[in-house]
Amino acid sequence: MKSSQATAEVFYTAFKALDADVREVFFEKVVNDPRFKADLIDIALIEEAKKVKGRSVSASDYFQKRRSTKTAIL
Repeated sequence: MKSSQATAEVFYTAFKALDADVREVFFEKVVNDPRFKADLIDIALIEEAKKVKGRSVSASDYFQKRRSTKTAIL
């Protein structure tokens, strides 16, 4: 497992252990942060696009390309 995957697993495990009210507060913070909000919207769009026949694009490839161009690409 890569270091980034292990770190993500630790954070995800901690998140799952939170009480529902604390998770809700956390989500509010994430959704109200413009950068994270844009990431969540992009992920939702990618998941919807996967259902459409066409060229497949992984989320990691998309984000790498977006970071390099500083714009959303779909």
